Amino acid sequence: MIYLDCNATTPCDQRVIEAMLPFFAEKFGNPSSLHSIGQEAKKALETSRHTIAQCLGAEDQEIIFTSGGTEANNLAIRGSAYALWNKGNHLITSAIEHHAVLNVFKALEKEGFQVTYLPVDENGLVDPQEFKKSITPRTTLVSIMHANNETGVIEPIQEIASLAKEYGLLFHTDAVQTIGKLSFNVKEIPVDLLSASAHKFYGPKGVGFLYVKKGVRLIPQILGGPHERGKRAGTENVPLIVGMAKALEIAQANWEDEYRHVEELRNRLEQGITERIREVTVVGKNAPRLPNTSMILVKYVEGEAMLLNLDFAGICVSSGSACTSGSLEPSHVLLSCGYPHEIAHGSVRFSLGRSNTVEEIQTVLEVFPHIVEKLRNISPFGKEAI
Repeated sequence: MIYLDCNATTPCDQRVIEAMLPFFAEKFGNPSSLHSIGQEAKKALETSRHTIAQCLGAEDQEIIFTSGGTEANNLAIRGSAYALWNKGNHLITSAIEHHAVLNVFKALEKEGFQVTYLPVDENGLVDPQEFKKSITPRTTLVSIMHANNETGVIEPIQEIASLAKEYGLLFHTDAVQTIGKLSFNVKEIPVDLLSASAHKFYGPKGVGFLYVKKGVRLIPQILGGPHERGKRAGTENVPLIVGMAKALEIAQANWEDEYRHVEELRNRLEQGITERIREVTVVGKNAPRLPNTSMILVKYVEGEAMLLNLDFAGICVSSGSACTSGSLEPSHVLLSCGYPHEIAHGSVRFSLGRSNTVEEIQTVLEVFPHIVEKLRNISPFGKEAI
């Protein structure tokens, strides 16, 4: 199989697996226990926290462990919105956020909050000036993703975060797709809250973290014991946290080499597709993008049909976000960029990883055009592109 769906998830690095294994059985203690076995687990937990904090330029106590990016987003958005309820009930986000963010805001609207969903241009970029215009005296929080999971387009969060600080607003970014792929220092980009998930950077599934800048108040969303400095109750999953820290350490040490590697492969892929297939569009090609991500729109063909035919040929891709792959609706991201429904339905996302090779890309370029030609031949509109 050729795996080109790394924005959905990545395989767990063997070095990460080896780091985790002792904490499943040999070093199995509860980090809240006072005896030596518990304190051994506690030491591993805090060492992992320190490693992650160092990778972000943060302080150890600013890292809160969660079950993944979705929980981190919920804690950041709901926790801060309710903590600031007495100051205002207006919140700002973008129309292209992941559903782990959008659905939190939709729920908050039902609970009495007002939400502004910022539009994007044809490349999927939020305009910082539009953000500035949307601020009201009742605004407390803004949440804009660092990079889009479907298109790979990188949002201008440096400028937006700076504006948020100027107006005294909290700024949260869903950085699930960028942590481990790009260098990120919280001292350079003035974020107050940042969400990340281990399985996007070759760590285990089911674990993530939330960066919470010192002094930011959050209302806990999971109640129980005093774990994670009272912000997230529940016994910490030590094996997975150890694995996450190891995975981020590896990614941080090698991100520049991996950046160049996947960018070269992505450019080769896009050039080959546009040369071999007529009536295709590379979404966000004129905007800053993650080096590994390519969202291709193919006219007169449905994305699901392309995905299934590629899978039959041994090539794993996505037609958008893995979290909405069962939906018959076109991508809300592509619709927000201004693409009509019939074009948005013809999307294929290739997201590359560190183990992909030139040979694999060449195989895709040999297989994919034939799949598109076959599907266009049976489409009532396909002959227009042949």
